[in-house]
Amino acid sequence: MPETKEPELKYLVRVADTDLNGKMTTLYALSRIKGVGVMFAHAACIVAQVDGGKRIGALSDDDVKKLDQAIRSPQEAGLPRWLLNRRFDPETGQDKHVLTSDLQFSIENDIKFMKRTRTYKGVRHMLGQPVRGQRTRSNFRVNKGKVMGVRVAAGSKKGGKT
Repeated sequence: MPETKEPELKYLVRVADTDLNGKMTTLYALSRIKGVGVMFAHAACIVAQVDGGKRIGALSDDDVKKLDQAIRSPQEAGLPRWLLNRRFDPETGQDKHVLTSDLQFSIENDIKFMKRTRTYKGVRHMLGQPVRGQRTRSNFRVNKGKVMGVRVAAGSKKGGKT
């Protein structure tokens, strides 16, 4: 019986300073990186000429390197501007794609800036209220306490005539 040689599966693959599960398909493994969604991962796979349906642990080191480059510098790889998550950065004025801890840091800085300049969103952040226009009558009850329901006055019969 002829032996079929399967490619050796690496159980941990490191892309963009993040350890990924080698058993997952490439698209969904890449989407585990903070700042990379499924659509961005799909575009990176196309640019790097890697099959997105293949297990990421079965990819060669060269393919993983291509993916890493495409994710770290998407504009150089040829991805369109609208796919980036930080277009026209307020500090530098450039378009860039921010990943992992840098993404969390930039979000925190944006919120601090909104609070400092007292924008509507910044004030809502300060008060712990919803920022994106949701209604607050029945949800977001953290500051209001538990819902009490209808109270029946003492001495009256519940639901009957007196």
